[in-house]
Amino acid sequence: MHVFGLIGNPVGHSLSPPMHEAAYRELDMDAKYVTFEPDPDAVTAAIEGAAALGIDGLNVTIPFKQDVLSLVDPDPLAARIGAVNTVDFSTSPPRGYNTDAAGVRRAFDHHGVGLSGTDAVVVGAGGAARAVAFTLADACERVHVANRTVEKADALAADVRADADETVTAGGLDTLADRVPTADVLVNATSVGMESDETPVPATLLHGDLAVLDAVYAPVETRLLRDAAAAGATTVDGAWMLLFQGVVAFERWTGRDAPVEAMNDALRSHLG
Repeated sequence: MHVFGLIGNPVGHSLSPPMHEAAYRELDMDAKYVTFEPDPDAVTAAIEGAAALGIDGLNVTIPFKQDVLSLVDPDPLAARIGAVNTVDFSTSPPRGYNTDAAGVRRAFDHHGVGLSGTDAVVVGAGGAARAVAFTLADACERVHVANRTVEKADALAADVRADADETVTAGGLDTLADRVPTADVLVNATSVGMESDETPVPATLLHGDLAVLDAVYAPVETRLLRDAAAAGATTVDGAWMLLFQGVVAFERWTGRDAPVEAMNDALRSHLG
């Protein structure tokens, strides 16, 4: 039996198990997806133990994404982002990836949104925003990072610019008024909209030529996405990003095409 899983703390809320288990059933694989919740100071032992036990692959979530980076051989994108969310134990040392980035690209692709040559705005400057900003900088013409704390936005933009000579700017949330009306792509990479019916972007700034991805997936339909739909924009809910980061991890581990429809059905059935 192949064993895959997730390490994080906490992990009880994770939707990865039903999504991956659905893939194993669909492809009639002898595999199991399990969750592990090591102490925050035990991540090194957890990765070494997983390798020793013959575990095939692990997803990594908070608070371990940065810590795992030094315990694996990260691929170039994971190294640039500074975080690993997928570990493949088929090599020694294990290989580390950041499939959050690929999840963003494939979520847009799935909705027919091309990123090449576009003007993008990222709201937020935390861990999710890092993956989004590096991904969009590779594909888009221009990227602007807007965050409540301007210093964090500036730091993220500087990291992206240092990695590749891209046109990346930054500012506070007040800069959204200038940037969003002319943007082609907007990504909310904050938690705004998760706990309350709030939006990080005023509805008056949204328009019909915009593609909007909200990384929040619970609720699936956030106020930002409702406002965007009302403005005629293309909307991409956060469950698509969650789905495709799992799809890419599955394909990395198994070398097989993921059964996307089965994984999506399982994910959305658990989201309600």
